Amino acid sequence: MSNPIQILLQTTIESTENDWHIGRFSILRDYLASLRDAAGAPLFQVTARDRDKVGAPDSVLSTLDRSNYDELWLFAVDVGDGLHDEDREGIQRFRARGGGLLLARDHMDLGCSVCDLGSVGAANLFHTHNVTWPIPPPDDRGTPQIQWPNFHSGPNGAPQRVRAELPLHPVMRDADSETGAIMFLPAHPHEGAVVAPAGDQFARVIATGTSLATGQRFNIAVAFERSEIEGPAIAESTFHHFADYNWDPKRGSPDFVSETPVYDLPNNARAMASVHRYVRNVAMWLAGRL
Repeated sequence: MSNPIQILLQTTIESTENDWHIGRFSILRDYLASLRDAAGAPLFQVTARDRDKVGAPDSVLSTLDRSNYDELWLFAVDVGDGLHDEDREGIQRFRARGGGLLLARDHMDLGCSVCDLGSVGAANLFHTHNVTWPIPPPDDRGTPQIQWPNFHSGPNGAPQRVRAELPLHPVMRDADSETGAIMFLPAHPHEGAVVAPAGDQFARVIATGTSLATGQRFNIAVAFERSEIEGPAIAESTFHHFADYNWDPKRGSPDFVSETPVYDLPNNARAMASVHRYVRNVAMWLAGRL
């Protein structure tokens, strides 16, 4: 019998009630913890935490390479101060010893403390960091204070139709789907921008979405294959693919969220099954079991 895969779910902010603290990812935590192997044993052991005090090394991230974690799911919800240099070094040593990394940010400059996390950090384009010139106009026009990148995949609480890029990546497989691929993920009014860094032979876009505001296609996820020197990784366009509020808006959000949600995803069994399959696939692939 295999030991459970050790997963750390972590935000880049201190515990703050009116923000995207780790408690707002509780459905994800509980779902991963509920999964069992063929013998009925837990597939995953999940730890969920916010970072320690900003401005000093985080006690876990800065020493992550010496931990027993197999995966880090890092939700970059900060405004630029979420990672200390020693945290970045610990995370990169963790990947160097084969650890898996999911990195999820959001719109504009939200989560930009991740920029210096090697090639995975470079996969994230922000408004004033890792900038692509000229800066495009905002995609979502409903929140003019939020500048590019902010791709509008739909309201919070809705499913969005996604496209699995070919060749089909293991993370995007879904044998229960009519297409054989993941078809739905949670929508969000302003997703961020991720790209496969030029010259990185191990990186490629594996999923794309379509803006409901402009019809523009945008990247949902970039996968980095395991190499001789680094573990696998995924750069995700937004942490809202994993947040309670997007899986079920009745769970609530910080009061600075201004857009009106819908309640479609919790009542759409097919779309919710697709979200669950994606999450399970990511967790298994990052551990080298898919």
